[in-house]
Amino acid sequence: MVMVLVVIVLTLGSVLFYVLSPWNLTPLASNWGAIDTTMHTTAWVTGAVFVAVNLFLAYVIFRYRFNRHRRSHYEPESKKLEAWLTGLTAVGIAALLAPGLVVWGSFVSPPEDAHEVEVVGQQWHWSYRFPGEDGRFGAVHNRYITDDNPFGMIDDPAGQDDILVESPRLLLPVDRPVKFLLRSKDVLHNFKVANFRAKMDMLPGQVSYFWITPTRLGEYEIVCAQLCGIAHFAMRGTVEVVEEEVFEEWLASQPTYAELAAREPPDREAGQEHYAACVACHGAQGEGNPAVNAPRLSGLADWYLERQLMLFREGARGTHEADTYGQQMRPFATMLPDRAAVTDVAAYIAELPETEVETTLSGDARRGERLYRTCASCHGSQGQGIKATNAPRLAGMPDWYLARQLELFREGVRGRHERDPYGNQMIDMVQMLVNEKAIHDVVAYIMTLPRSEQTLAAANPGGGEE
Repeated sequence: MVMVLVVIVLTLGSVLFYVLSPWNLTPLASNWGAIDTTMHTTAWVTGAVFVAVNLFLAYVIFRYRFNRHRRSHYEPESKKLEAWLTGLTAVGIAALLAPGLVVWGSFVSPPEDAHEVEVVGQQWHWSYRFPGEDGRFGAVHNRYITDDNPFGMIDDPAGQDDILVESPRLLLPVDRPVKFLLRSKDVLHNFKVANFRAKMDMLPGQVSYFWITPTRLGEYEIVCAQLCGIAHFAMRGTVEVVEEEVFEEWLASQPTYAELAAREPPDREAGQEHYAACVACHGAQGEGNPAVNAPRLSGLADWYLERQLMLFREGARGTHEADTYGQQMRPFATMLPDRAAVTDVAAYIAELPETEVETTLSGDARRGERLYRTCASCHGSQGQGIKATNAPRLAGMPDWYLARQLELFREGVRGRHERDPYGNQMIDMVQMLVNEKAIHDVVAYIMTLPRSEQTLAAANPGGGEE
């Protein structure tokens, strides 16, 4: 009798937990209410089967409980029971599959007036491409992907006006159908926006698709719903649903493939003039100065320097009240009048001769080596930095600066701003360093890595693309 009560209580408790649970679906922000209906149908059908099976189990336990004066009757087959079970199972399966098949057919049948956006996934980043004025995408292929051609664009006239968005932030107009074309650069990914009730796998060498109509203004999180590697959980982006005119203004501000290809090379002489304001802290050769908490800059790549300077200029870095030295840096970054000046000074700094840094912190490098295995996925096994994963070089940087930045990331002082997506990824990744000792250990190991460009090249003859 006790087992009967246990089965009944567990069954009723499960039903109550589902009905009274505070965890619900995220607010719907697209036209796919039919997907909600399908999920609810699945829940009710499976729930009804769950209750029926468990109550039947409780009845069987009670009805056929032990009685030493009764013997069991062996009946190996029952055509009547099999017919009932087969029929009920068929009805249940049809009730589960039919609505989903109908919705799926609509999900992959975009309306003719839907505008298009290509979503490109890679470990661990989202980027986007829109057709230009001709309304057509240019040809692409993964074999043409390089640091300077991250979308794999081919020399196709139709692609010259394609609009390229390398940031993981995407804007879409409200109440306008959009068809997503999905492709992957490397491994299996899955593009998912829970509020849209939409997701689809992305396979290398294929283009999958689906469509939605955003119906609610707001900002929603993009996640990868496939286990795509060690930083899978940090592969996030944002999609912002805005009014049509805001979307058009944003889209017009994004560069086309032709514009990027025609960009003038940076003016290093102008960059040298801009760098004059940096010398007092960072040194004439970018060697840094621990006395004023200014890190070494020489040896860092121009693309990383440019990104950090832009974050300072835009207020995405150096505005947190606890980031004292970031606040000191920001006014100097705002002295650069425009992006061209930022590009020029970054190019000048990137060509400064490298200087050696001293070890100032102690830590267990052997333990740090184990911790660094996670870091290596983005920053490279030798800490050389990998542009494809937007990860800067670590080898050769001063240990006190590395430790401070890791602590700022761990505390959420740096990287929380919505315009700093790679900082957000670092916040997630650095949580594996549970205390100050772990930070010092991993920094101690980084300090054992080759510190100059020449020794890095010797230790990593394949280059930075790992």
